[in-house]
Amino acid sequence: MSSNGSNNGEVASGVQSVERALAILEILARSGEAGVTGIATEIGVHKSTAFRLMATLETGGLVEQSEDRGKYRLGMGILRLAGATTARLDLVQEARPICRKLASTTGETVNIAVLSDRSALYLDQVAGASTLQPHNWVGQHIPLHATSNGKVLLSGLSPDELAETLGAMPAFTDATITTKKALYRALDEVRERGYAVAVDELEVGLTAMAAPIRNAHGDVIAALSVSGMTVRLGEVRLKEVLPVLLESAAEVSHRLGWGER
Repeated sequence: MSSNGSNNGEVASGVQSVERALAILEILARSGEAGVTGIATEIGVHKSTAFRLMATLETGGLVEQSEDRGKYRLGMGILRLAGATTARLDLVQEARPICRKLASTTGETVNIAVLSDRSALYLDQVAGASTLQPHNWVGQHIPLHATSNGKVLLSGLSPDELAETLGAMPAFTDATITTKKALYRALDEVRERGYAVAVDELEVGLTAMAAPIRNAHGDVIAALSVSGMTVRLGEVRLKEVLPVLLESAAEVSHRLGWGER
């Protein structure tokens, strides 16, 4: 068999394993608990295959053995994943009316982003009146070093977390920060000022300003940004937008339990 054929076979096998693992989780969600023999029968595999799948899921904390030896149930890892999803849904739900008001007030595009996979994941977007057919960033992963949202998210990390999170820093434009020294200096400014600005750093002609959203403990869990064409968001206009942005980010944080306003 050719190497390409071998790779295709490995991919197919991997996909099949994932499908079977998902089927197991659905069975346990429906029945509460089940034994390896019953699971093997239901998903149509040999008992040894089912056992290997269960062992892998158990290692990941997605399933656990119940007091009744030989039976399995959903593990605490499921709650951790569900909790992360719920937190994001709560964030979007609480922030949506404030994002709409901010977009209406500024006329620009408003985005909510969180840290995910060493990038900024955009969870929600509301377009303002000044924006014609805005690019939809929702669901996209955007570089941390080249965006205002990314800088705000990075500013909330500890030195160790920052070192672990930062990877390659490619240049998207001539204005993109590409060295850690320059980025660390920019992050110090973000912490001191309480907001970040990116002018033409991700795309020429695109300017954005972001502020942190905090949880009840004061941790930076997301970033709220206003973005638009650089010709509209000049220095004077940014100064006008800043207090509204900061107030909006503080209001979302307050809704999530943060005490300061």
